[in-house]
Amino acid sequence: MARPLHKFSAAEIRNAHPGKHSDGGGLWLYKQDADHAKWVFRFTVHGRRREMGLGAYPSVTLAQARDKAKAGRALIEAGKDPIKDRERKRREEARQMHLLQDVALDAFESRKAELKGDGMAGRWFSPLEIHVLPKLGKVPVSELDQRDIRDTLAPIWHSKADTARKAMNRLSICMRHAAALGLEVDLQATDKARALLGKQRHKAQSIPALPWQEVPAFYQSLDEGSPTHLALRLLILTAVRSKAVRFLHLDQIEGDVWTVPAENMKGRRDATSDFRVPLSSEALTVIEQAKPFARDGSLFPGARKGVISDMTMSNLMKRRGMEARPHGFRSSFRDWVAEATSTPHDVAETALGHTVGGKVERAYRRTDFLDQRRHLSQSWSAYVSSREETNEAKV
Repeated sequence: MARPLHKFSAAEIRNAHPGKHSDGGGLWLYKQDADHAKWVFRFTVHGRRREMGLGAYPSVTLAQARDKAKAGRALIEAGKDPIKDRERKRREEARQMHLLQDVALDAFESRKAELKGDGMAGRWFSPLEIHVLPKLGKVPVSELDQRDIRDTLAPIWHSKADTARKAMNRLSICMRHAAALGLEVDLQATDKARALLGKQRHKAQSIPALPWQEVPAFYQSLDEGSPTHLALRLLILTAVRSKAVRFLHLDQIEGDVWTVPAENMKGRRDATSDFRVPLSSEALTVIEQAKPFARDGSLFPGARKGVISDMTMSNLMKRRGMEARPHGFRSSFRDWVAEATSTPHDVAETALGHTVGGKVERAYRRTDFLDQRRHLSQSWSAYVSSREETNEAKV
């Protein structure tokens, strides 16, 4: 015999005394007093007696509670547990509600091992942090579409093209990461946003460099013996990036070889890929002249703390009315190598710390051409200091 349903009217429920009241079909009202009551669905599934809360009364009305109980009975008839089914739905909803800012941080954490210095410099995450997350960070990734992305990056798409491109690429990685987490996302959203934004007008400009023929005159003008002058001299002589010079520590030098830690070398992600720099006699002289300024082992300390800033060297050149900047001396050196020497391409590129050849080729070729680069460095130093030993580097 079927159990009777809908035993009570709304008025009877409202006026019911404290206790447990069955409406039929497993729906019960547990009433503590006039102000506190809750709906409960009692059922048996897979041989287990269970109770599932359906909400507080009167926030959940009698009609709503009956609808919930009816849905529960339908699940039982289908062989499902209503409690487990509700938990599953909640998990799915939680997955759908993952915010972009959470996914972006998780994606960043999972990729730290691939990044130089475990991404501590912030260059991977900063395009997202500055240009994307302030607007879209609290949006569930499942709701992100190409229009959201277009509207967010449109203000910088042409004016800061390189930054916008990086932000778009990072966002694409985040979307793929979300999909790997099992979230429902539109993996084509970034590609469609690019189509909406159109081709970027901005063209990247190279950092101005001093023609190699003019480097000796500038080098010799750095004659004050100050930390700034000496740092610039060493930067020119070694053709490394300014960070390597600024963070030079005396324990990195052994004999005539300076080993630059991987974290100070752009693009060297492997923790073991430190970079050996051969030091010419002129470079060793500069280092000796700088030692009296050293503090806590740092050869070029800042005025108060830390190390000399990148802007210190740039500002010196700016005050002299020069368009060229410190980083440009790498180009000056490379042009001199190409035009004034017969140095093999791989040796010249390795001298700049560039990766040469594909992954397989590098796996078999372990040399960093240190001996050849030592001769090249000596010839370049002789040239810029006007004590040229030969007209062509012997490598």
